[in-house]
Formats: sequence, C-alpha cells, structure tokens
Amino acid sequence: MSQDKSGYPVMGECNPLHSDVFGGAPNPNTFGMPPPNYTQAPGMPPYPAPGPYGQPGFPQGAPAFGQVPYPQMPYPQMPYPQGPYPKGPYEQGPPQPGFAGDPSGSASSPGYQGDGPPSYYDNNEFTGSGFEDKTIRQAFIRKVFMVLTVQLMVTFSFVAVFTFVHDVKVFVRQNNWTYYVSYAIFFVSLIVLSCCGDFRRKHPWNLVALSILTLSLSYMVGMIASFYDTDTVIMAVGITAVVCFTVVLFSLQSKYDFTSCRGVLFVCLIVLLLFSLLCIFIRNKILHIVYASLGALLFTCFLAVDTQLLLGNKKLALSPEEYIFAALNLYTDIINIFLYILAIVGRSRE
Repeated sequence: MSQDKSGYPVMGECNPLHSDVFGGAPNPNTFGMPPPNYTQAPGMPPYPAPGPYGQPGFPQGAPAFGQVPYPQMPYPQMPYPQGPYPKGPYEQGPPQPGFAGDPSGSASSPGYQGDGPPSYYDNNEFTGSGFEDKTIRQAFIRKVFMVLTVQLMVTFSFVAVFTFVHDVKVFVRQNNWTYYVSYAIFFVSLIVLSCCGDFRRKHPWNLVALSILTLSLSYMVGMIASFYDTDTVIMAVGITAVVCFTVVLFSLQSKYDFTSCRGVLFVCLIVLLLFSLLCIFIRNKILHIVYASLGALLFTCFLAVDTQLLLGNKKLALSPEEYIFAALNLYTDIINIFLYILAIVGRSRE
C-alpha cells in the first residue's frame, strides 16, 4: 500500500489487512507475524530467550517444561536433633516506645493490661471479699445466729427470774435507780459497737462489749417485765417468738428487697419517737395501744431488713467480718418487738 507525503494511505488502493473485505487475496503475513514489542527502543537488539527456570537441583526446561524426578533431600529425616536454636545475625534493637520490651511483643500501652486483653468493665473492680462464696456466707449466718441465740437465752433468763421470783421482783420495784444505771451502760456500749467499726472487729473486745450490752439490756427488760403479770409476760413471749420466726422465714424466701426501704423506715422511726413524747404527756390507754402497735410493726420491718442484710442476696449486704454488728441488729429488733407486744397485751388486759 502506497502512502502520500503526509503518511496517509492513498485512496483507491486496497489495504492488505482488509483485502478479504474488498475481495482481494489475504496477506499471508497478516496473522502469522508476532505483535511488536513495545518495550524495546528502536535500534536495540532483541532480548534473549528466557533460560531454564527452577531452583538448584531442580532443572526445568523453559521451552518444553519437562518434568524431571525430584532428587532426594541431602538432609537427615526424623528424628530431628534437639538443641538450642542459633540466634540470627541481626541484633535486637532497643525497645520501641509503647511496648514492654519483651521479645513476644506484648504491648504496654494504656489500652492493654498485662498479658490479657483490656477490661470491659473499665474501673469497676468487684471486691466482694469472699462474701459471695456460699461456704463463707453459710458460716457467717451460722455464727450470727449462734451469738443471737446466746443473747436471747440470757435475756429471757433474766425475764424468767424477774417474773417468777417474788423477792427479785420486789427488789427491782423498790430500787428504780438500777434501771437508769443499766440504761446508761446499755447506751454507752451501743454507741461504741455501732459507731466504732475497728473496735467491733477486734476479737476479744467486741465480744466483751457485746456481753456488757446484753447483760445491761437483759436487766432492763427483766425489770420492765416485773411490772406485768406472769400470764401477760408469757403471752408476750409466745407472740414475739411466732412473729419473729415468721418474719425471718418470710425474709429468707421473699424476692422483695427490703433493704431498699431503710430510708423510709428511718423516717418512720423519727415519727415514732415524736409520738412517744406525746404519749408521755397524754395519759390515754388507747393512745398507748396505738403507739405500741406502730412500734411493733416498725421494728418487725426492721427485723426483715436486717435479716436480708445478713443473707447478702439483695442490694445491700453486711460484710462477713461484721457478725457482731449483725447479731446486735437482730437482737435489738427482737427485744423491741417483745417490749411493744408486752405493752399491747398489758394495756389490753387492764
């Protein structure tokens, strides 16, 4: 095909690449020649043919890709010799900032803690001091109820003596100053055990203080019981036992959280104290029965709260180190219930 001076083909002549379209004979070299190599510069010799590919010991021919059998490895097979691995030729550099410098590459950045992943609870550390352990909880409850049983036995022994022994009953009625002395001793020991947390955790002294409190309160309860008839005291003891056993059993089985009601009960206690001041100046039988009924109901609720604090399965709980404080709470609740029930029964039988 001829070209003009500008390089364009001359019209009227047949392009040999498309000679079959225009009816001419096809050019035999059109489809047989290889495509031009665009990576070679003009005038450069062609690249040599690729040599055989493969690793040393594995010769493979490039043109025919012939497979040859693999030679046997010159290295010994199992068992491999055990020994220390030689270190590489590269020196260990200084540790990078943000890493612990150990070869395992464990990070010591703020997002990582030790060898494990970061905590999902942020800074919420759960320090239950072993109280959630079932064995420790059962031992704690058993210890509290043992102390409480001894306290109640001592108290109701005083009540029995002051009720059935006529000479003792006459003595305490003639010497009222002993009541105020026992009340002062009880109040001081109660403040010490309630407010001094370190003192009530010291083993010998907490039991000594609790014993003094128990003896002083037992004397007060026995002296109060001496002013009532024997039948009234026995009836009050029976009602108190039934009420306390029912409340404790209900607190053990109930799913309702009584510990969340401590604020409401504290407000009711303040109202009851103000009501007691009113009863001092107003001598009315019905008013005294209402006051005693409200007091018995309030301390029954306190008994339920303190029982669930002892169990520890609700929102609030007592530490297993506070067995003296737990026994003190239950003991004062039961004694207050007994005194209010005694007042109800005594006023009703007048």
